[in-house]
Amino acid sequence: MFQVHYLNPISQKGTALWTEDYQKCEAMEQADAVMVRSAAMHDLSLPESLLAVARAGAGVNNIPLDKCAEAGVVVFNTPGANANGVMELAICGMLLGCRDIIGGINWVQTIKDEGDVAKKVEKGKSKFAGMELAGKSLGVIGLGAIGGPLANAARKLGMQVYGCDPYISIDAAWHLDSHIIPVKTREEIYEKCDIITVHVPLLDSTRKMINAEAIEKMKDGVILLNFARDALVDDDALEEALKSGKIKRYITDFPNDRTAGMAGVVAIPHLGASTEESEDNCAKMAVRQVMNFLENGNIVNSVNYPNCDMGICSKEGRITIMHRNIPGILTKFTGAMAMENINISDMLNKSRGDYAYTMLDMDGKPSSHAVEVLKKIEGVLRVRVIR
Repeated sequence: MFQVHYLNPISQKGTALWTEDYQKCEAMEQADAVMVRSAAMHDLSLPESLLAVARAGAGVNNIPLDKCAEAGVVVFNTPGANANGVMELAICGMLLGCRDIIGGINWVQTIKDEGDVAKKVEKGKSKFAGMELAGKSLGVIGLGAIGGPLANAARKLGMQVYGCDPYISIDAAWHLDSHIIPVKTREEIYEKCDIITVHVPLLDSTRKMINAEAIEKMKDGVILLNFARDALVDDDALEEALKSGKIKRYITDFPNDRTAGMAGVVAIPHLGASTEESEDNCAKMAVRQVMNFLENGNIVNSVNYPNCDMGICSKEGRITIMHRNIPGILTKFTGAMAMENINISDMLNKSRGDYAYTMLDMDGKPSSHAVEVLKKIEGVLRVRVIR
């Protein structure tokens, strides 16, 4: 029986997928797996029983990835499960950027008790006039699960769309509208587009990528959207650009202490994935990934270990090994099995940075002695006997 602990409420449409082999536990200290959404885990102790953490969402800033990797705990996320909700809100963000809808709505509230509202509205609405999306140029930086569908939707709205993503997958490229104009550098996006939207992960290479130098290359009066992560934008440079009019409006789903109070900022309280459908989809994906890992040892959509999938085991035995990515270690694994006269019928090994994962399918069941030999090999973090 696998024990699962919830740090946040998880959609019942996801938790309904658990089989009778899974049981909810109230104490994390007993858990084989933890399900989490936004709860901070950095200060939590990881019990020895813990094998997996599943984030029902894409961002994993609330999870100590290296700490988990060192403990042999796989961290999963659910990329793409909430993509449609974020994409739809980004379209809303483009409209909020082009037209002063919020300003107009707020103004109506100031005159609602004055009487003769209809006439006042007709007289004062010109203060909130804006521009249409059709015919405008949109630059999409990052054409993945959110950026790609957003680029396609913008084309249907009559926009000229430029896309930049040097790491785009073949599958994502196949699904792009043929009229989307590919560019090789972000600088081309900056120079050509009326509206720019960013959909890239937060990495050392992307932190503050929208800085003073980048903004200087943009059109005057550009509208900037950020539905990815707040730290992609340099707040100091943003504030100066908003004051000067270089950036007309900044729409973000990740307000912080600085941007929440800036003039010209439309700050949305991280609502991109806050739809019933997104929460359901994320929960379903997270549960399936945990079950696949606990029952078969397969890793799909991990953020701290490499993805490895050997399907359902049809052999007599399967062992999985989490270990540091060091030379010569595979020879030691196979040697341990050879000493037990166990034939390895199939093997998969992949690495991710400092860590690696090895799956061994065998024609015989591994003995407890063989497992102990594997555990004592230098660099091994965790050994699991799947069957």
